[in-house]
Amino acid sequence: MSRAFLIVMDSVGIGGAPDAAEFFNNDVPDTGANTFGHIAKACAEGAADVGRAGPLKVGALDALGIGKALELASGMTVPGLGIEPTGAWGAATEISPGKDTPSGHWELAGVPVPWDWHVFPKAHPAFPDDLTVMICEAAGTGGILGNRHASGTEIIVDEGARHMKTGWPICYTSVDSVLQIAAHEDAFGLDRLYKLCDDLAPTLHAMRVGRVIARPFVGNEQDGFTRTGNRKDFAIDPPKPTICEMVQGAGHPVYAIGKIGDIFSMKGIDEVRKGRDDALMDHVADLVDEAPDGSFVFANLVEFDSEYGHRRDVAGYASHLEWFNVKLNSMLPTLRADDLLIISADHGNDPSWVGTDHTRERVPVLVHGIGVRTLGHLAFVDVGASIANHLGVPYTGEGKSFL
Repeated sequence: MSRAFLIVMDSVGIGGAPDAAEFFNNDVPDTGANTFGHIAKACAEGAADVGRAGPLKVGALDALGIGKALELASGMTVPGLGIEPTGAWGAATEISPGKDTPSGHWELAGVPVPWDWHVFPKAHPAFPDDLTVMICEAAGTGGILGNRHASGTEIIVDEGARHMKTGWPICYTSVDSVLQIAAHEDAFGLDRLYKLCDDLAPTLHAMRVGRVIARPFVGNEQDGFTRTGNRKDFAIDPPKPTICEMVQGAGHPVYAIGKIGDIFSMKGIDEVRKGRDDALMDHVADLVDEAPDGSFVFANLVEFDSEYGHRRDVAGYASHLEWFNVKLNSMLPTLRADDLLIISADHGNDPSWVGTDHTRERVPVLVHGIGVRTLGHLAFVDVGASIANHLGVPYTGEGKSFL
């Protein structure tokens, strides 16, 4: 029996979303945003030569068809990309009314979001008074810090010293449906931060806020503050069974790599492996060697998004794409002949765009294990349907298999 691997390059969009004008960054519509395309263009023009140099070096990804998928999605071509693929490739369009992590991942797993997410206003304070009181009561503090839209790295710089003096949690949000709470791992306590988020999550989920995210950090005022890898997402449950539950229900193991377990509220997950992206790719490589027949390995590589997209770091994003390409090039020959590998993304986060938030884009669907094929325009849900088809498990989600 064969196995299936799905790797989500978090935020590696390829432009061209037909409804991009309905989504905004700093009141500017996302029309024209193109994460991968603009990074590749900057590299080709010598505008991303910080820590790296020259055109974007992603031969393994291009051989799977990312250059062709970019052209299909947005009409964009970049010198050095678009070789004739040796894999199957297409471009997927999202229908869920959001450009956030749960929407993209759930839809890839066969379940579009059936509701509009609640988002907090771009005001200061951003949170209603009753929610602020609830946070204070749950935290046992006399107040909160932040209470606004903010970058997660910037707000701990702005509020870290006050947090250390007052003990108040730093609460912030974005254009996504999210409440993020940052606190010092030692001074506030990691377990206390997790409990705070867990206690608040049911109320936020009832409001249709997609996630409460614990954002621990370390450091001090003199040397600066740094976020750690102990982030934890408390996500609303998917509205219907996803491909994870379908595979698990058929008696096959499901491995969640990175924050997949959090995104799916552990529904249909047998084993979780976490770490930074480098460790996560090592986990995937280990499972290529170890996972039994019928396994589904579902990985999210978050640093494309968190470290480079939100921080609008074009050169850093390019370097991370090149790092992933090296890892992918090493892993491909180790896959079994009957394994299915799909590489995709959940949304965009164009580091050349205005603002600091996600961008509404199509995403690549790159497939190893089904031969050379043009898949054309796809729906996100077709990914879940194809995994079910490959593994031979009953499928109750939306979409159709491209196998």
